[in-house]
Amino acid sequence: MNSKLLLLAGIALAGGVALYSATQVWVSLSLAEGAAAFSQLEVTGQQVNQSLSPVAIAALASALALTIAGKAFRRVLGVLVLLLGAGIGAIAITVLGDPAAAAAGQLTEATGLAGSAQAELVTSVALSPMAVLTLVAGAMLVLLGVLVLLLGGRWKAAGRKYEADSGSARPATDEPDRISDWEALNAGDDPTQSP
Repeated sequence: MNSKLLLLAGIALAGGVALYSATQVWVSLSLAEGAAAFSQLEVTGQQVNQSLSPVAIAALASALALTIAGKAFRRVLGVLVLLLGAGIGAIAITVLGDPAAAAAGQLTEATGLAGSAQAELVTSVALSPMAVLTLVAGAMLVLLGVLVLLLGGRWKAAGRKYEADSGSARPATDEPDRISDWEALNAGDDPTQSP
């Protein structure tokens, strides 16, 4: 298996994992009695940061674009994949660093309270493995972006196998060649007569 196929599959996989994890619960908050109409608030990755899904989709699109990109554009896409991975990783690190703060916006929507008043509403905070999985996906994209920059210049250009070889002569056939016929007529010869 060549490096191009492995890298494209890796980028698509990491982007797909990040996109899937955006729809899953990242943070669960247990609320004090009477704080809201429910005792548990679950916050998805997309609710934590609305840019997560678009960034993951952009990573998937980069994998598709790399299948047909020329040499120079591959470098641009390699940098893009690296930056998208860094963005996904940064989102995950923010949540891992302070899950309660990451879920504060959703808690405000649920309770109508913001700032320091929220601390009294939350009895416990649980973090799901999805944030860690997203961090791994982001790190993978960073690594794969670097590998695209290093190896992308060696890949064959898409469609090269379909291009005509300029050095090869046209194979002889029994069918008439109209250009040659016109040239023969211009030279005063009759192209319909056998030589």
